[in-house]
Amino acid sequence: MVGTSRMARKARAQRVAAAPRVVTARPNLADKGNAASKRPAKHNSLVAKAYEEIKEKIITLYFLPGQYLNEAAISALLQVGRTPVHQALQRLEFEGLVEVMPRKGVVVLPDSISEIIKILESRAAVEAELAKAAAARVSADDGKALLALAQATKSLRNGPGIDEFIACDRAFHRKLAEQSGNSVLSDFAHQLHERSIRYWYLHLWQTMDVQATTRQHAAIADAIAKHDGERAATAMRDHIESLKRRLMQVQSVTRRQGPPSLR
Repeated sequence: MVGTSRMARKARAQRVAAAPRVVTARPNLADKGNAASKRPAKHNSLVAKAYEEIKEKIITLYFLPGQYLNEAAISALLQVGRTPVHQALQRLEFEGLVEVMPRKGVVVLPDSISEIIKILESRAAVEAELAKAAAARVSADDGKALLALAQATKSLRNGPGIDEFIACDRAFHRKLAEQSGNSVLSDFAHQLHERSIRYWYLHLWQTMDVQATTRQHAAIADAIAKHDGERAATAMRDHIESLKRRLMQVQSVTRRQGPPSLR
């Protein structure tokens, strides 16, 4: 019986050795983590896309003040899912561009004259500090780049239209903010600047003075390039005060003639 038992064990061992081995790959925890991290990254990029595109359409009056917006229609227009659109609208509500109304939809908020004046006064305070900070740390190359942006409208053969003018204005103020090295203040300035751009499309194009703006931008850039922080801050305040005076001019004309029609 002992011999039989030994023979049985030997036969069993031979069968096990001859049997094909099945190797199961262990789940790679790192891969799972990467996949999980990619999902929110992709979602966040879609929210950012929806946010930027909806905001641009509000600023450039594709969506008019007082207009009701439908999330499903915007989703189809932008070819983005409903969830990113919804979250983008919530962000725009926080920034004061829309209001989400339960059971009614989303309405594009108008900016009153008094609201725009507050925005310009806030810009004067914030961007003067950014100009001063930029003057303290700007490199020679960055100073030249800022001067070039300040005079970018001169390169346009027939002068800038409203879209080209605003693109140049955005580029100049964005570059200046970057040179300040203060990302928190720069983000706030960017938000205020975007809010004020919509009023260019609504009213200030009537008093658009390209030459004056170019001179003012050049004065700011020259002071920054020469590391003169106080002069840069003063030039920035003067620039935005000029916008405020033109706004008051438009308000005076509007009161006499009634509100302009939007087409």
